[in-house]
Amino acid sequence: MNNRGCRIILWRHGQTAWNLERRFQGTTDIELTDTGVAQARRAARLLASLKPDAIIASDLRRAAATAAELAAITGLDVTYDEALRETYAGAWQGLTHDEIIGAHGEQYAAWKRGEPVRRGGGELETEVADRAAPVVLAHAKKLPDNGTLVVASHGGTIRTTIGRLLGLDPLHWEGLGGLSNCCWSVLGQGARGWRLLEHNAGTLPEPVLGDDD
Repeated sequence: MNNRGCRIILWRHGQTAWNLERRFQGTTDIELTDTGVAQARRAARLLASLKPDAIIASDLRRAAATAAELAAITGLDVTYDEALRETYAGAWQGLTHDEIIGAHGEQYAAWKRGEPVRRGGGELETEVADRAAPVVLAHAKKLPDNGTLVVASHGGTIRTTIGRLLGLDPLHWEGLGGLSNCCWSVLGQGARGWRLLEHNAGTLPEPVLGDDD
């Protein structure tokens, strides 16, 4: 990359009814709850203060509506891309956590062990990264020096994208904990590539002061 000092903020969508029910959403197009809209508005006020240069989002309604709150404050247009959608999980979609364990227990256990699993006959996590990470990088390359890109997407897609951009082995992507609704992670450019500066944050980043900055 020719531009320097850029940041990528990967922002998970607000709460949905299926989140509350612990129901696997995947690519199912679920709307935000009223609480989810309020979460997005609160987060947008914080993220707007970071003066983003561009916003991209999944075209699923829960992510698009989250991004719209930031667009309303900043005046930026949102670029939607289906490559930023959540992992397609086939037969798992619409099932609760307990129903997945009951009906697909072996597959669930293999996934938790880090094995490449097509959950419900859907996508591999590496395939999600294959489609999402290049889109994020392409938009990051358009930023000015010290520019900021906000990506409104989904928990699984964000985790795999972070793993890919950090160069982590897919076996270790699970080591990146999940994101709470409307929380975000921040990647910044370091001398050897992207660095994870913040993870599952809901407050504004503080400078790193000390021996590791």
